[in-house]
Amino acid sequence: MKIRILAAGQPGAVLYDRPWPAVGEVVDGLPTTVAAHLVASEVAEEVTGQEKQKRRARPRSDGKE
Repeated sequence: MKIRILAAGQPGAVLYDRPWPAVGEVVDGLPTTVAAHLVASEVAEEVTGQEKQKRRARPRSDGKE
């Protein structure tokens, strides 16, 4: 289960024997029960791969911005 961290950890905090990841970092390889607990606690969100990708603005054909 892939998760994205939403909350910062205390200095020196660990997550399953690893240093606590930065906010926004995607973590994979945690046991499902650990990842599900973090999601249920609103410390992380599940990454499903179906999130919309940010679209880049295309220049207008008439040269105006």
